[in-house]
Amino acid sequence: MGSEGGPNECKKNSGHRFAVVIPVYNHGITVKAVVVEAVKLGFPVIIVDDGSTDITPYQLKGLPGIRVITHEQNLGKGAALMTGFKIATEMADFAVTMDADGQHFPNDALAMIAAVPIGKKPLVTGYRKQMENERVPWTSRMGRRFSNMWILASGGPGIRDSQSGFRIYPLPETLNLKTRARRYQFEVEVLVKAHRNKIEVIEVPIRVEYPFDRVSHFRPFIDFLRNSATFSRLIFRRIVGLV
Repeated sequence: MGSEGGPNECKKNSGHRFAVVIPVYNHGITVKAVVVEAVKLGFPVIIVDDGSTDITPYQLKGLPGIRVITHEQNLGKGAALMTGFKIATEMADFAVTMDADGQHFPNDALAMIAAVPIGKKPLVTGYRKQMENERVPWTSRMGRRFSNMWILASGGPGIRDSQSGFRIYPLPETLNLKTRARRYQFEVEVLVKAHRNKIEVIEVPIRVEYPFDRVSHFRPFIDFLRNSATFSRLIFRRIVGLV
């Protein structure tokens, strides 16, 4: 999926530096293929292994062009992203994030990078166009609709895909948003915090493919409760006028 000259052209046009951050937790079946494609983008690639207990470490071992950071225990997707962002600030102005489960096409990052205006630092999120496909889990379809609605109620941006993990985060601006959520809820909280802090949120259409062997760690009941708690906190802060 690489594009000859693509990364260099992106660097030239945007004037910004990019690094790829991939959070991983027990994605041993899919992670190697994702990482190999991500390396082809030509940017530094940071893998954050969030306490995997499967073959993930073995699959990552010896892969060229990557830096692996390991959490000794599972801390959550948001925590893994924040770890990656801190490392990425040493070499980049933006962090390109993608999931390790094989649903994304890493080369789509080039279109997302092209959407970054010269001299500006927006948050770019990939809008998954095929989310109504029958192969997409119903939990993902319903979760996205629920999340889109409550992000708007929380004072966040009106967007179509608030749960996409394929994003471009501005650095160090994202680290300074003081987000509290450290699991899946980080990805919705950061959108609200970015919008409230006048960081533009841009959506770019991307492709998505849900492999039959895809591993998801989303737990509908527990994560619904966590989402509800996060949105309740954000709505309360909006009511009382806190950013």
